[in-house]
Amino acid sequence: MKKLFSILLLTIYAFSAKIAPLTKIVADAPVKDMVLRDNKLIIGTTKSLLEVYDLDKREFVKKITIPKIKDFMGDTIEARVASVDYIDGKYLLLSDSGIGGYSNLRINENNQTTDIITAKDKKSIVKARFIDKEHILLGFLSDELALFNIKTKKEVYRVQLTESKFSDFALNEDKTLAVVGCESGELTLFDVKSGKVLKRLSSQNVDTLYRVDIKKDMAVAGGKDRRAVWYNIKSGKGGYFKATFFVYASALSPSATKAAYSMDENSDITVYNLNTESKIAILKGQKGSLNTIIFKDENRIFSASDDKTILEWKLN
Repeated sequence: MKKLFSILLLTIYAFSAKIAPLTKIVADAPVKDMVLRDNKLIIGTTKSLLEVYDLDKREFVKKITIPKIKDFMGDTIEARVASVDYIDGKYLLLSDSGIGGYSNLRINENNQTTDIITAKDKKSIVKARFIDKEHILLGFLSDELALFNIKTKKEVYRVQLTESKFSDFALNEDKTLAVVGCESGELTLFDVKSGKVLKRLSSQNVDTLYRVDIKKDMAVAGGKDRRAVWYNIKSGKGGYFKATFFVYASALSPSATKAAYSMDENSDITVYNLNTESKIAILKGQKGSLNTIIFKDENRIFSASDDKTILEWKLN
């Protein structure tokens, strides 16, 4: 029986080892961030632009443009929309300001864009996500997290997580927990409501982390050390898959039984079964450096890289 099971796994792997993209979506400019909300891809680009792609209609249905900025030489350039989100008719746009490394944060609602944070506030924010209609979680370059009240424009709290440089955070399904990656390779489990650090997850990565994700009781991360890491956040135990290049992107499926990582310099994505710690598929076709992988469900995956191309794959 054990031999038969091994043969079956090998047969499945051989059949689905290399999967070509199902769909190619071309944005107006290189993509820096992307989220999936209400069956729409919310896309931040390097061209002072947020784009919305409707997966039902299979077309772009909205574009939000923000002002260009001036660089340190005084030249007018496009603003990089580095972090985006959506909730109940509100679009979130985090962009660089061109002034001292500080950030601009805006909300677009009813086709009106409002400044929430500007360069005058002197905040170096790397990532932003809605917690609810009134609050945004902010990740700072200094590896601090802050819960920001939109109405009062004040921070409910700000917490220093480590002395390292911030990399990324991801929220769980109900936005009560965040997992945060940093330059040291450590993951921090964070309670969003209270602003308290719950747990440190370490020992698997030993260098700078890039994208992280959290689903159910699992967290994943990839790093400069060429390790694609997973942890059980309850037990703290984990492991890693060895890559041949920096692991720029990682993601978990909704059930947290599958994980996808960028694993080589060709920007191929390897999908693993975490229960068996075995490969399921290799997704080939992305050309630029990967920055985002999203599981729509257990079998549908989207990815974006530092070019205009967003790819969609179907595992089976």
